[in-house]
Amino acid sequence: MRPLAREWSRFTPRQRLARWLVWLGVVAAVAWAVRSIDIIPEFLADAPAQMADLLVRMWPPDLAHYYPAVHTALVETLHIATLGTILAFGLAVPVALLAARNVCRIGPLNWLAQLVLVASRSVNSLVWALIFVAVFGPGAAAGVFAIAFRSIGFVGKLLAEALEEASPGPVEALRAAGAGWGATMLKAVWPQVQPAFWGIALFRWDINVRESAVLGLVGAGGIGVVLNDAIDFFQWDRVATVLLAILAVVLVAEVLVNRIRARLI
Repeated sequence: MRPLAREWSRFTPRQRLARWLVWLGVVAAVAWAVRSIDIIPEFLADAPAQMADLLVRMWPPDLAHYYPAVHTALVETLHIATLGTILAFGLAVPVALLAARNVCRIGPLNWLAQLVLVASRSVNSLVWALIFVAVFGPGAAAGVFAIAFRSIGFVGKLLAEALEEASPGPVEALRAAGAGWGATMLKAVWPQVQPAFWGIALFRWDINVRESAVLGLVGAGGIGVVLNDAIDFFQWDRVATVLLAILAVVLVAEVLVNRIRARLI
């Protein structure tokens, strides 16, 4: 008697049907999105020519415009990023301690801290900047608070995860010896999360340098103000100078952060 031939199939009929439904949903969502954004075919076809014309107007850059206008705004951008990062850590560390379940064992406080972290991440930095421009008026102060409040969710979430991954052994040993909460955090938890803390600080500062460069578009200070003025007056050679300055600062910050992280970690 011949054995029955078995045909191998990667997916069951139900799984194949589910995959086709997923693909159908993706295609429908893309088609719906394309229809809703109201693309004008004439503008889309003319976009390459317009982009080429814009690049021609940007070249050569007006390098004489760099000092003092662009330079001063660039230094202000770095100040906004640095002060915003420091303020963000001052606000995020307590929230991270409340969000870490092995540090704070009160469920409602964990939930409330997670809500704060999610709320901070869900609002874009430009939206935060608009809010603080309405509160403080145009200027660098609005940019600092926008960067800080935007960074709380990022910093707090990563710090909370680092705290939860800390080994409980040293903590239990110090508690058994009668150490208080502060001594336990300082001697048992901090040495374990210190590399992550400095890594998060450097990484977030690097991100904030990039984000603070555009806050001036809504009046929150920094080099974005100079960029917005140049665009409004169609001074494309000055726009090129501002963009080159931003690119140079971002590259230098990237190299600097990588070298510092290599020494610390």
